[in-house]
Amino acid sequence: MMKEASKDIPKRGIFHDRVEVKLQNLTKEFVDKKGKVTVAVNDFSVTIPAGKLIGLLGPSGCGKSTTLYLISGLHKPNSGTIFFGDDDVTNTPPEKRGIGLVFQNYALYPHMTVKQNILFPLENMRVPKAEAQVRAKKMAELVHIGDLMDRKPNQLSGGQQQRVAIARALVKEPRVLLLDEPLSNLDARLRLQTREEIRRIQKETGVTTIFVTHDQEEAMSISDEIIVMNDGLKQQIGHPQDVYEEPINQFVAKFLGNPPINIVPGKLKGEKVVLENGVVIDSGVKQPNQDINIGLRPEYLKLSDKGKIEATVDLVEHIGRDTMLICYINEIGLKIRAIISSERRLTPGEQVKFECSKLFVFNKTTGERYK
Repeated sequence: MMKEASKDIPKRGIFHDRVEVKLQNLTKEFVDKKGKVTVAVNDFSVTIPAGKLIGLLGPSGCGKSTTLYLISGLHKPNSGTIFFGDDDVTNTPPEKRGIGLVFQNYALYPHMTVKQNILFPLENMRVPKAEAQVRAKKMAELVHIGDLMDRKPNQLSGGQQQRVAIARALVKEPRVLLLDEPLSNLDARLRLQTREEIRRIQKETGVTTIFVTHDQEEAMSISDEIIVMNDGLKQQIGHPQDVYEEPINQFVAKFLGNPPINIVPGKLKGEKVVLENGVVIDSGVKQPNQDINIGLRPEYLKLSDKGKIEATVDLVEHIGRDTMLICYINEIGLKIRAIISSERRLTPGEQVKFECSKLFVFNKTTGERYK
């Protein structure tokens, strides 16, 4: 039997007692003033492993932030259950769940110093002053802001403010750390720096961490696993590279990848796919003959004199060690992107041939991937 969470704040250190988070059939609906019902999270079930960093990923409005707020207790589900380890926390208030929450805008108190901001939650928890000072210093050093303790938030850069918010969340020694779009207010360089810092901090503390983002590169770069959502539904969960290389459907394939995957209409005949210009390619898929969509990631397209996909180069973009070609498939006029070595120099108007090292076959109606 699962047990109800205790009424006291869990006294569990962040360096031990790692906790699994289990969401069972969570549903959350919102009703507007006109009575219109929006299902933000729909019968959502997932188990988040103890001590791991999990990226909750999807487009705006997919339900990822709502899911985070359900875990935190800021939203109550219409139905379903939330467990932290063996504790049923579904009806436990946020302050009793043992969570640390970092908001998108950091929510620092502008009139307080960095030190006072970090100490604030410990004062609410009535932690003895001497212990609170030690814990605040420890967390500040963990996130590398030990020399900024006397500054006010307006004297800090965006990245430094982010670190203060993380230190304040961790100083409570939470069982679960929740980050809502933690890097969205930072410039590109700081985003890269800070995501590496989040990974380091999570590894050092071992705290189970769930962070919400719409940036697939961000999620894939530091997550142990990613959960892709759309329309309140879980689409796929797994190791980032596994999800990228083996998407379960067309939505996941299109959402992950930059530049995005090429989607080319065609027909499945036997184990062959036939493009609209009559080009035939082996697929290895055994399904009834039907209209399909073919997924070709830009890096799967290889220049070859024996290639069956003939195209005309429209634009050449140099992106460091690689070059991106934007081409139009001959006789179809459909635009596709290909990543090639920068050693190969091409110009607009040239004719090229591609062979594909791998392709995905999707049901044209449902988007389901055939294997």
